[in-house]
Amino acid sequence: MALRWLLCLPSGMIFLLLFCFYSHFRLLLAEQVDTCDHLRLGQYLCKDPKIDDVTQEPETCRDSTAWVECLPAPNVTCRLPNGTEFRFSGDEVGFNRTISCRNVSGYSYKVAVALSLFLGWLGADRFYLGYPALGLLKFCTVGFCGIGTLIDFILITMQVSPHLLRYEHSRHGAAGNGFT
Repeated sequence: MALRWLLCLPSGMIFLLLFCFYSHFRLLLAEQVDTCDHLRLGQYLCKDPKIDDVTQEPETCRDSTAWVECLPAPNVTCRLPNGTEFRFSGDEVGFNRTISCRNVSGYSYKVAVALSLFLGWLGADRFYLGYPALGLLKFCTVGFCGIGTLIDFILITMQVSPHLLRYEHSRHGAAGNGFT
C-alpha cells in the first residue's frame, strides 16, 4: 500500500506542475489586449452627438449615419488604431462609432403631408403610413366628415406618432418621428 502511495505522489506532482504551467500561459495569453473598437458593452460610453437645430439630426450626419466619440471606462486598457496599448482614465476618446441619424422607418415626410393634404379625406395618408384600419375608417366616413382629416393633417405636420399620440424620444436626443 505504501509503495502504491509513493508511485501516485510523483504522478500527482507532475499533474500539479503541468496544471500550474497551463494556468500561467493561459493568463499570459488572456492579457493580450483587443483593439478599442472591440470593447464590450459597459466598458465604454459614447458621447451624444451635437444636434443641428435646423435639421434635428447630428451635425456629422452623412448617408443616414453619423460618427460619435466613445470613451473607454477608467482603467480599461485597449489597443489604439496605431497599435499602441493605452490605459484610459475615462476622459480620453478611444474610438469612434457610427450611429443612425434618425429613427427612420422608410416613409417620406413630404409624401405623407401631401397625401394628408390632398387625399386625407380618403385615408390615403394612413394607408401610406402603414395604418390600414385607420385608412379604411377614414375612407368609409369621408375623413370623419372633414374634422378627422384636419386633425390628422395637423398630427402629421407636427410629426406626432399616431398610435396613442405618444411622443417618442430616441436615445441620442432627437425626436423619433418615423419619417426620413
